[in-house]
Amino acid sequence: MSPYHGSGPGEITPDGCSVEFYDLLPPMGEAEIVHAALPAGASILELGCGTGRILRPLADLGHPVLGVDESPAMLERLGGLPAVRAQIETVRLGRVFDAVLLASTMINTDPVQRRAFLRTCREHLAPHGTVVFQRTAPAWFDTAQPAANEHDGIRRVVREVHRDGPCVDVVIDYHVGDRTWTHAFSRHPVDGTELTENLAEADLSLGRWLTDDRTWFTAVPRAR
Repeated sequence: MSPYHGSGPGEITPDGCSVEFYDLLPPMGEAEIVHAALPAGASILELGCGTGRILRPLADLGHPVLGVDESPAMLERLGGLPAVRAQIETVRLGRVFDAVLLASTMINTDPVQRRAFLRTCREHLAPHGTVVFQRTAPAWFDTAQPAANEHDGIRRVVREVHRDGPCVDVVIDYHVGDRTWTHAFSRHPVDGTELTENLAEADLSLGRWLTDDRTWFTAVPRAR
């Protein structure tokens, strides 16, 4: 079975995400981090935008935005923002943006898919643009373990954690009222050396760290 699968009420995307659950998630300050890293009014392409939890606040902050996601059910929740249904690996829009956003720790996918994601980021980046990434905190790969917490009315229960070499497979239950969703997924670490190499393969170089925990960072075209 694929490490990515899910269950629960409503539609489940191919990578196991619940559309209904993602639509319930509140913003968690992500848009403010992205906004602070970019010029005012910079155009933004978000790859894997989901229901628009980050994209909508960015639009409210004055950025022209476009979302890309493979799930039509996710895109229906964007509230009228412009969007394209496509897979990140293969989408080619024929235009560039001041910024490309790859959030939700999607850079922590397997190395082959990660490199495809990075090529798409570079393909749509203006010559003086910026890519903004969110990754899983490096320390998480050593410390992740079954646990439970509750925030904003959502109870998250990390039910299973399995390690296969550097990769970590996780099963999480999300409880909201009487509804429960389960999501199983894998996270692949990307250390400093691998990150530098992967960025260079996509004609990008590391820009700057945006948060003290180094989960948010930028990349820029290598020619700059």
